[in-house]
Amino acid sequence: MADTVTVPEASAAPGTKGLKSGALGVVAMIVIGVASTAPGYSIAASLGFVSDEVGFQAPAIMLVAFVPMLFIAAAYYYLNRADPDCGTTFSWVTRAMGPQLGWLGGWGIFIADLLVMPSLATIASSYTFLLVGADGLAADTFWVTALGVAFIVAMTWICYIGIELTERNQVVLLSLELFTLVLFTVAALWKVYVDSPAGSFDPSWSWINPFEIHSGTALAAGVLIALFIYWGWDTAVSVNEEAHDARRGPGLAAVLSTVVLVAIYVVVSIAATAFRGPGHLVDNADDVLSVLGREVLGTPWNKLLILSVLTSAAASTQTTILPTARTALSMGAHRALPESFARVSPKHLTPTVATVFFGAASCIWLVGLTILSENVLADSILALGFGIAFYYGITGIACVVYYRRQLLRSWKNFLMMGIVPLLGAVGLFWALAKSAVDLAKPENSESGDSWFGLGPPLVIGVGMLLLGIPIMIAWWVRRPEFFRRRLEVAPEEGEQVTVVAP
Repeated sequence: MADTVTVPEASAAPGTKGLKSGALGVVAMIVIGVASTAPGYSIAASLGFVSDEVGFQAPAIMLVAFVPMLFIAAAYYYLNRADPDCGTTFSWVTRAMGPQLGWLGGWGIFIADLLVMPSLATIASSYTFLLVGADGLAADTFWVTALGVAFIVAMTWICYIGIELTERNQVVLLSLELFTLVLFTVAALWKVYVDSPAGSFDPSWSWINPFEIHSGTALAAGVLIALFIYWGWDTAVSVNEEAHDARRGPGLAAVLSTVVLVAIYVVVSIAATAFRGPGHLVDNADDVLSVLGREVLGTPWNKLLILSVLTSAAASTQTTILPTARTALSMGAHRALPESFARVSPKHLTPTVATVFFGAASCIWLVGLTILSENVLADSILALGFGIAFYYGITGIACVVYYRRQLLRSWKNFLMMGIVPLLGAVGLFWALAKSAVDLAKPENSESGDSWFGLGPPLVIGVGMLLLGIPIMIAWWVRRPEFFRRRLEVAPEEGEQVTVVAP
């Protein structure tokens, strides 16, 4: 008798949750994946700190940090091919490693997205004021927070109205962002080669050579900073049930999104480093693009870089809502959360309760942290790496476990379904461990405070992840049916597939 492979019942299966199928093509999903990482904001906020660690080799760090993300994107490709469920990590880890770890994988997505929302919303808010010349309001906590809440509400509404409106909004925002980054890069390199401004350096191939980095400690520190600027491309896969080709398109879009991102980060970091050198980037680490914009583009064209960071943060605010709402939708459909989270608007074909819930939670989180302390808000942003590394890493492990019976079928299977996802997971868990060691020291936090003898980012990051355990147990006691799901393995040719209740 053939082996049996169990899958969830049809009511929770991919394509049956009520989302608008066939609405997105590969290009649209690449746009969503790239926009989710907020490339303009990410490089503005991180390049100076990377340069502080590795100097002229900052572009090389962008390449090194790209590798584990590409490897995890491969895991997403293969897992999505087998199970194009909008719950992504939640659904895949549940199948491969059990419902308890699957539930915690979904919780990891929620925590990472919740922690980053205040940063994105406040950046979009403050840069809006800077764009219109209201520098005083940009430094006013009340008005920045108020406009940040307005941004979250507006982006929640767009996500609620429909996936096509979301797509069109992302195309506009990302186009403005990429145009400005390209303009900056071309202008900076033109001035370096033609005018040779004071403090400039001719680009060298050694800048993209990681073996030129002076020490392993500097390499590790630089990668740790750069690693998380790639985070967000997985949003391209979270809209898989709304794609034309649900099994192949989203995974391909995820892989291509990481390739687009590494190209952006490498060329922009080369241009910025060449124009004034790493020392200038370090001196203006809080926002290298706005400072360089005045020097490279002049006034008023430097406003374009302010607009680039603004549109980057605004786009990412919107695309952060997408995966979280769809993860909650999937968890509701599989009865891992209250079934109200599985509600979909009959008019807009988008998650209703899940979208509004996350938007409201983000507003409350932003206001609460701002009232508590701006330093705590900054520390919470440092903490988001724990959630990212956890759910990306566990997804890589799930790919290896789920496809374990197919790994020795061919060298391609062994490499792409086994070694590559495993190496990606190892790299991310290394980053998680390194972050834990570094952020355990109070002096490495934004506030410098000590919580229980540890740095606040570590307490917030790990504490928020661990908070999921009692919540999961409480739901397990109340509604145990989801937690009875059996482990699964990728079906092979000739196997019988049996549909069972989750």
